[in-house]
Amino acid sequence: MQRTYISTPDRFSQFYRELRRNLQAAGVEVLDSPADATATLTILYDFTDQRVLSVSARNVPTEFEVFYTVRYAITSGEQNLLEPQELTLTRDYTYDATLVLGKAREEQLMRDAIVDDLVRVVLKQISAI
Repeated sequence: MQRTYISTPDRFSQFYRELRRNLQAAGVEVLDSPADATATLTILYDFTDQRVLSVSARNVPTEFEVFYTVRYAITSGEQNLLEPQELTLTRDYTYDATLVLGKAREEQLMRDAIVDDLVRVVLKQISAI
């Protein structure tokens, strides 16, 4: 895993950027081409969204859940080092229409925390290989 290529459909996703940054901080050389890589970490997909958890009597959302799902696998040549794994982390928050700007910032902070947690879990699984 010293020379790793990260294959992903979205090089601009928050998860990809954080994973790449953390791998480099851990001393892994992240390559831009799979040619010289000793391992390939494939992000099959990563997806984030939110859903309504509860509504008021007036049918106004009062609670949301933010979630982030990633599916990934690790190979070295033809050998599977880690079979495809799927992780989903969620956080929920209350919503108040009078505090729209603050709630939008709270949602983004939750997404950042979820991504940090997902990257930590993936790095822990990689270190066990």
